[in-house]
Amino acid sequence: MENKPFRIGICMAGAVSAGAYTAGVMDFLLEALENWERKRGEANVPSHRVQIPIMGGASAGGMTALLAASTLNNPITPVDVPVPNQLLNEHPENKLYHSWVDLTGKDMFPKMLDTSDISSGKVISLLNSRFINEVADKMLRANADQWEPMPKYFESPVKVFVTLSNLEGYNYNVDFLSARKKDKYNMSVHNDYACFEVADDGKTSSKGWMPLNFQTGVSLATAREAAMATGAFPLGLRARTITRDASHINEIGWLKDVFHKNPLPPGPKKSLHVDGGMINNEPFEKVRDILDDITVTNDPETFKELEDRETLLFEMNSRYATFENTVLMIDPFPGKESPAFDFADDLLAVAGKTLGAMTAQMRAKPADYRSAMETDDASQFLISPSRLLTDENGDVLKELFGEEAIACGTLAGFGGFLSKEFRIHDYYLGRHNCEVFLRDYFTIPETALQQNKIFRDGYAGIDKNAYVTLIDDVRSYPIIPLFTERPAPFTIKMPVFSSGTNWPSTTSETIEKFEKPIRNRIQKILLNIAELSGFTNALLWIGAKVILNKTLEGKVMNAIKKSLTDWELLDTKRR
Repeated sequence: MENKPFRIGICMAGAVSAGAYTAGVMDFLLEALENWERKRGEANVPSHRVQIPIMGGASAGGMTALLAASTLNNPITPVDVPVPNQLLNEHPENKLYHSWVDLTGKDMFPKMLDTSDISSGKVISLLNSRFINEVADKMLRANADQWEPMPKYFESPVKVFVTLSNLEGYNYNVDFLSARKKDKYNMSVHNDYACFEVADDGKTSSKGWMPLNFQTGVSLATAREAAMATGAFPLGLRARTITRDASHINEIGWLKDVFHKNPLPPGPKKSLHVDGGMINNEPFEKVRDILDDITVTNDPETFKELEDRETLLFEMNSRYATFENTVLMIDPFPGKESPAFDFADDLLAVAGKTLGAMTAQMRAKPADYRSAMETDDASQFLISPSRLLTDENGDVLKELFGEEAIACGTLAGFGGFLSKEFRIHDYYLGRHNCEVFLRDYFTIPETALQQNKIFRDGYAGIDKNAYVTLIDDVRSYPIIPLFTERPAPFTIKMPVFSSGTNWPSTTSETIEKFEKPIRNRIQKILLNIAELSGFTNALLWIGAKVILNKTLEGKVMNAIKKSLTDWELLDTKRR
């Protein structure tokens, strides 16, 4: 009988264009698991098994979860670090790279500023979102000619979900006793999910999870709609509709309390959505739910008649000596300490603070405060951007973390649409960060290894010194072993960009080419935001031409240049 596997639930946070970073992380993770699988059974190779039963995410993270699901039965060819004269080459042989780095062109801003999506009296979004359809088609297309069995490091059927912000919401009511009768107190919820299962044989049975088959096309149209919907950045990109059978909504486990007394009527249900990250940008608690359900299902005797199963699960999986699974979150924009609060109370300042407070509160997860604040908690790990800045001698100048470490972090995450070089950088940084994480941080301490049966058996009878890592004087062993040579300290596998360094940049001349397209789009938005009379439209055209669009264009251009300058991505000396 094969030993119990160690399970990893993947959670991918919202990222906008920094989905390139998330794709890079996933690319290295899958490559590492594949290399281990090929060496399985050889001498001195750890024998324990790691499996991924669940992938989920929000916005760009949700899109990448569905993208990764579409690769399960197709090979992925690693993309070597390109030499300068091949830097911008496309790589369709690697779907993760091709979908997030190549996108539909080198620089996406011309497509996003194109005005062909605006018609009289109807403006769909601030930016042209038609390229998203092309990206979704590219992402969610499997190659039937290269079909392979699902790798053993995935647990079939693999669950995949994306978070959604449902603009209509789901209505439900609660009975209240009033003075003379029982009244209904009506409410609605707007957090929503599109949940899928992917299996080799196409057969799935879990309630609330739609069967998704990339070979036959079952639920593929719905998955495509869901991918675009979870990434529909509010106002900036077009809101998206999804059509699902009501049963696939009524049976979503995370919404059971909503539909318990108020199920949707049978038949297809159409819904309108914006970015899933607006309400739940880091759905790690949902991934944890699935891992806990698997634990309970596979060990029913332990949890039978147990009233407080949550406490036992928490105690089990928060300690290295007993954990059987963990949540791995990939987050290009991890939360950081808030700056000093500004007490300005003018209208615009309060409006901005109000929106920020509402969004932050919607994303808050009170039930998970305890585990989130635990130190040395084995139930959750995080991969986020980190890179060292060195001088010409290789000496470290400073270390950057989070959004400051990625090129796509500029322009509130939209920076990667300005330049393909930004996306290339973040993709390879994701691979680099994943390698460092797997080698030195995604590990089990030596003392706990001897107590945890999964890893004790996995490392039994081999030379553990070949895998040991020493962090803060603690000897530890990788959960996913690597078989490549450890990189030299302070080095990173990164291309040389047109800047002549391993940090990309663009030029003022390149950015100034966007002035006219920005001006044209602003003007067309102003003239078509609503149906107007001919005279009013003429007056607005004059105002837009003479004052408004010029002013707005200037503000937009200044904001772009300032953000690029802050990220040290604007080279004013190079043309």
